[in-house]
Amino acid sequence: MSSSSRRTLAGDPPTVSEPHELGATDESLDRMLQWFREHGDTYRVFAPRRNAWTWVIHHPDDVKRVLVTNHRNYTKGVGIDRVRMLLGTGIMTSEGEFWRRQRRMLQPAFHRRVIQRFAGVIRDRNAVMLEGWAAAARAGEPVNLTRAMSELALEIILHAIFGEDLGRLVGDLADNPFMMVAHESKRDPRFAYEFRQLGKVVQRIIRSRRATGRRQFDFTQMLMESTDPETGQGMNERELLDEILTLVVAGHETTASALNWTWWLLAQLPEVERRLHDENDRVGDLGLASYDDLERLPYTLAVIQESMRLYPPGWLLTRRSIGPDRLGGYAVPPGTDVFISPFVVHRHPAIWDNADAFDPDRFGAGRAEGRHRFAYIPFAAGPRHCIGENLATFEMLLHLNGAARRLRLRPVVPGPVTLEARINLRPAQDIHMRVETR
Repeated sequence: MSSSSRRTLAGDPPTVSEPHELGATDESLDRMLQWFREHGDTYRVFAPRRNAWTWVIHHPDDVKRVLVTNHRNYTKGVGIDRVRMLLGTGIMTSEGEFWRRQRRMLQPAFHRRVIQRFAGVIRDRNAVMLEGWAAAARAGEPVNLTRAMSELALEIILHAIFGEDLGRLVGDLADNPFMMVAHESKRDPRFAYEFRQLGKVVQRIIRSRRATGRRQFDFTQMLMESTDPETGQGMNERELLDEILTLVVAGHETTASALNWTWWLLAQLPEVERRLHDENDRVGDLGLASYDDLERLPYTLAVIQESMRLYPPGWLLTRRSIGPDRLGGYAVPPGTDVFISPFVVHRHPAIWDNADAFDPDRFGAGRAEGRHRFAYIPFAAGPRHCIGENLATFEMLLHLNGAARRLRLRPVVPGPVTLEARINLRPAQDIHMRVETR
């Protein structure tokens, strides 16, 4: 694969003749795939609402430049205001020195040694879900896979964030107010307003702990006690609220989406499913695993990685240049919106053989040698890569280890699934599955 980013080219990149607000319509992903085939690794399209050009890049060299080597020249781009309405100035939306400070304080909570202490929470929530699936199998009733994965991932992250306080909260309110995150897929202003109201619930938990001095192991406690290693200062209440609400959303959506697509893909390929079953049958129950234990599941990890290659939950990354740069060989003006679609990069035919096929062996031993490091970016890359990658991977591996040894899933309606590419990549309609015990 040649590197167009190493050549200096005069003029503008290839230009799409039809104006379009990329990322703002349900057709955006299809358009990007079409324009990639027509125009290649770098092109631009005019956005009428912003009265500006959007540059789209697909070459891994340019991905590396924007996300890593020249990342200080780029801020978060189009759509960040909408996300900020939802999450405030948490780690996903903040910029500059404030973001670096928050990242320094959050990073220790996501170390592998810390994450593996949540194995019991992950095991217990999976046990409840699998009991329900076993009952559905006995009754011959289908399960809503999409909703089940969303509820499971949300339950896990809520228990990891709030610990014992979650049970007290649900008991006091007779319902879990955070379940709206799993049951409502839209992330519009109405949802943002209702979600931000949950800050009052988080505020009560924080103030109660501070008043009583009660401590426990969970993310809330870790963030309350975190300090910036450079200044020794901690977070104020508003900063804590924004980071905790960010964890609720970000800690749920990626995992839920990835598991949804993983089960759907496994149901399409019996040989892949058989190898997954064989590996987990051989290893046995890893319900209270450490990261070292999970190294015994290389094929299961490869299945997850290949699922996230084909269906990366974060299908679109946006940045905005601060100063001039050069991408794809072309001069990028300051203030230019630059889009990267992991969905398209992950299916680049010059990098991936038979790119649209589901083949976990791509991530087998030795297969990644020579592959461009930035051809696979399901958790983004560089300083702003997803801080929850370790937790998501740990959670998905434990889920498949527990579930694949007991059952298999079969789609109620065979055939392709229509994609909904909004903030996250979802099926346009929930996927329903029949549960078969093994």
